[in-house]
Amino acid sequence: MIQVCLNGVRSAQDGSAVPLSPAALAESAAAAVAAGAAEVHVHPKTPCGSDSLSPRVVGPALEAIRAAVSVPVGVTTGAWAEPDPARRLERVRSWTVLPDYASVNWHEDGADEVAAALLDRGVGIEAGIWSDTPAAQRFLNSPHSSRVLRILAEVIGTSAEAAEPTAHTLLTELGTAHGRPILLHSHDGGTWPVLRLARRLGLDTRIGLEDVLVLPDGERAESNAQLVRAALACS
Repeated sequence: MIQVCLNGVRSAQDGSAVPLSPAALAESAAAAVAAGAAEVHVHPKTPCGSDSLSPRVVGPALEAIRAAVSVPVGVTTGAWAEPDPARRLERVRSWTVLPDYASVNWHEDGADEVAAALLDRGVGIEAGIWSDTPAAQRFLNSPHSSRVLRILAEVIGTSAEAAEPTAHTLLTELGTAHGRPILLHSHDGGTWPVLRLARRLGLDTRIGLEDVLVLPDGERAESNAQLVRAALACS
């Protein structure tokens, strides 16, 4: 399975290809799904371009994307969108339109509480496990670890050369991961090496302008759909 990650924390400064508004997200999602993406991950944005967990921001983004595609759609709950753990929990509980799943980063304070709130509302959880953080052990010790939808194994801040060894270390730390499926991916320079590794290992992965702005040959990507087509061609 290849998931498309439409925008992440990127902004208009990263180029016009990065979708920000609900309409742009819907258009980009539709093209990426037509290109072969099986799921959509999105960071809903305020009109100023900042990530937000507000129901007034999350709801319109989800509604627009769902009007354009029929695949599962997930959102972030990252601390950068709401740094205060109590406020983050309050935001999740206030959502009026629910995603199919949401990513929860286990190195962040309040992860267990956010996970519990999502499970109570029937929202699936992608357990974000960042490399070189205590996230793997925290997750494995969590009372919710066996109930998540999948593990989002994220190779963070590495060079292309270091990405694959770091990915292997992260997978070793996760072990059997309580039998949950693993989606393995990286960012920027590590994106394509880790995506190829995931494909070789038979793991789910993802691609999109959140993770990388260039194609495997270094050429600037024109769209999320172009990245999805390139990912499907990788082996």
